[in-house]
Amino acid sequence: MADSVSDFLTRVRNSARAGQAECVIPHSKLKESFALILKNEGYVSDVATGVDANGHKTVVVKLKYVDNAPAFTNLSRVSTPGRRLYVGYTDIPRVLNGLGIAILSTSKGLKTNHEARREKLGGELLANVW
Repeated sequence: MADSVSDFLTRVRNSARAGQAECVIPHSKLKESFALILKNEGYVSDVATGVDANGHKTVVVKLKYVDNAPAFTNLSRVSTPGRRLYVGYTDIPRVLNGLGIAILSTSKGLKTNHEARREKLGGELLANVW
């Protein structure tokens, strides 16, 4: 798998569109941090770690629905392996005029656009969520 972030976003997006209660994703620290940000921002209901049938660690994301629709409208990848997009803290975009979030990879870990601006951190703009 060349792009683990796109794989994570696609699995969560497809599970939500299929109406599943949870999504099981192979574990990595990056994916777990991504899932925790989505939980803290209210887009998913719970995040846990588990083990699959082969003994490999997984991240279990329990999806959140509002009136039988997913709590998020869109998860989109911004920076790709072929076109990395780095921004300074003054250039961090507002997503959906402040209603959505942007997730950045900074020197202090994954941060939302609000946290990165507050801490004056720039980094790679990974994804937009609204």
